[in-house]
Amino acid sequence: MGSELLALDCLVHLFSYLEAPALLRAARVNQAWNEAAGTTSLWRRMCLDRWTFCNISNLTPGEIVGMAYLSDNEHVFGAGKLRSVVCTASTDGTIRAWQVQEGTQIWSSPSQEVPFVKVITVPQYKLAISTDAYGTIKVWHGETGEELAAFSTSSSSSSLVTYSVNNKPFLTAATAEGAIYTLEVPNLNQVSCIAAFQNSSIDLLLCSPDKQWLVAGSTENADTSPKIFYTDCLINPGDEPPISSSLPVNNCAVVCWLPKAPARIAVMHQDRMSVRRNITVFDLAVKKSKCKTEVLAQQVASFTLPQSTWTTAILMEGHGTETILLGCGSNLKLYSIFGTQLEAFQHHNNTITSIWVDSFRVVTSSLDLSLRVYTWKKVNKISSLTSRYYLLGGTHRWSRVMNNLHSRGVHSYSRTRAGLPTNPASLPNATGTHLHTRSHLTTFRLLVFIGSFFIFLNLIIILQLFFH
Repeated sequence: MGSELLALDCLVHLFSYLEAPALLRAARVNQAWNEAAGTTSLWRRMCLDRWTFCNISNLTPGEIVGMAYLSDNEHVFGAGKLRSVVCTASTDGTIRAWQVQEGTQIWSSPSQEVPFVKVITVPQYKLAISTDAYGTIKVWHGETGEELAAFSTSSSSSSLVTYSVNNKPFLTAATAEGAIYTLEVPNLNQVSCIAAFQNSSIDLLLCSPDKQWLVAGSTENADTSPKIFYTDCLINPGDEPPISSSLPVNNCAVVCWLPKAPARIAVMHQDRMSVRRNITVFDLAVKKSKCKTEVLAQQVASFTLPQSTWTTAILMEGHGTETILLGCGSNLKLYSIFGTQLEAFQHHNNTITSIWVDSFRVVTSSLDLSLRVYTWKKVNKISSLTSRYYLLGGTHRWSRVMNNLHSRGVHSYSRTRAGLPTNPASLPNATGTHLHTRSHLTTFRLLVFIGSFFIFLNLIIILQLFFH
């Protein structure tokens, strides 16, 4: 009997025994096989088998206060290499590592009396770094949970950032009293310590894409200007104070780097005499002479945001050299650095809590329990976004049980958007993937989900190539 005589249901049943690579090859045989291979139920099963999530909040005795992705980009679809590992810090005084696919705990640190307040990771070195309420920083081996080093700042550490220079990792920690410590990783030997601000908590701390610049600032003190430090002076201190420069703006709210211009920084700040918010963009450079070396910050653009639109906290990310993404409430807007609004989206029903940006895609998460995916394109040499699809969340009714936890059932199904096939059967679909977490951890949830979710996105792209 020829394959063309088999009914669609028979083909679907036979294809249910195939793994993804074989199913993709089958889709190339003929039109009938292509239609059968694109059946939603086949891909739903594989997605659920590979990308289920554990209820970490239920498994952890304390309340989760921080979460970070520990595993590298090891996911290879169809090759069996699926390992998503996250580290959590919780109020029970433990740091824990979790295997997300299996829903199992890999290791847990001994419980300490002082609660942890933050955890970050250095995936390329398999390290987790924590800080507690007393300002004690600890480094943990990411695979075993062994404590490798500890360092006390004697003050609550409000911000941590890691970076590598010449393949040597460093940690910079900013404290609530305005001090900045630079430490070697993983032994936490002190390299330098400077008093950046007088009695102002540093809650803005970002390293530039090229690792040459560090910006530090305070959103709590309206009279404090963000400072730019040359990282070489922090990791190779001399007799003179480290080279730095204050940006000529006050009342800073948020900063971001423009990744394709690594010495370009955008700062959102507020006028002293009004509630209007401005975005000013600077290019940074080092000027060396016989007598001294100084940091120069040259303003390249500045504009004022519409007053009626931006009344709440704003998320800001950069793309390319001249594009800024702003998330405020349920709105996502694109601006050029010269103030031109390029696009506006309002696809979420509640506040946007996180924005993930890379050179290919943008992913937003929201309190409405959804993730929205966009991809970049160029229109007349101007960056713009195309809305691709989204994952819808579950319901809050479970919050009345399970110790006030919100149910974060992420029902994964794709919707056709600009450029995707119009036949829903030609796209993979997954329902019932669950990730439970506390309501204030919506931002952290994106870190856990994003790795597996990007695999799902790449799979859709592969399917488009085969089916079309």
